[in-house]
Amino acid sequence: MRSGIDILVGTPGRIKDHLQNGKLDLAKVKHVVLDEVDQMLDMGFAEQVEDILRVAYKKDSEDNPQTLLFSATCPHWVYDVAKKYMKSRYEQIDLIGKRTQKAATTVEHLAIECHWSQRAAVIGDVIQVYSGSHGRTIVFCETKKEANELALNASIKQVDCQSLHGDIPQKQREITLKGFRNGSFKVLVATNVAARGLDIPEVDLVVQSSPPK
Repeated sequence: MRSGIDILVGTPGRIKDHLQNGKLDLAKVKHVVLDEVDQMLDMGFAEQVEDILRVAYKKDSEDNPQTLLFSATCPHWVYDVAKKYMKSRYEQIDLIGKRTQKAATTVEHLAIECHWSQRAAVIGDVIQVYSGSHGRTIVFCETKKEANELALNASIKQVDCQSLHGDIPQKQREITLKGFRNGSFKVLVATNVAARGLDIPEVDLVVQSSPPK
């Protein structure tokens, strides 16, 4: 950074540290990209992001950096934040639009109601019926604790199973994902945050153990 760079990729906290320590100068920034902006601004990073952007932006200036916000979902408050840092003539690009069919037509959706205490047994049965002994399954959970409990439950452990969440070291996460991709085990139990951006072909079954909020 001392000798000058073209692109800086970083987490808000780390970038803010470098700014405060005088190791980073954003005065000449031309482009700002916020990836996963809904998560970024909803997970307690909003204040840090605003502190960083305040350095590079001047109110109503035409010389402010070009701002690009990427997000899988766009709640209304995301647009409110967007207006704050984007020029009045900003463009909104929606890859889904108002189409009611937002999932692939080849995917079948089922909802199964069961008591919380029976959840693991029901998921185990669903895996057997819809994924079989050779198919691959991803089970999404709300919390790390839930992911660990389900992965160790005898009803699900009857097939090869591993968990994936934020408490697992990055190196182990990569080993786990590689094993799932090449078929070393059949069931991956993951939290939503840990699983953002996964690209695994040929998954036969995806289970949401509790509907996303």
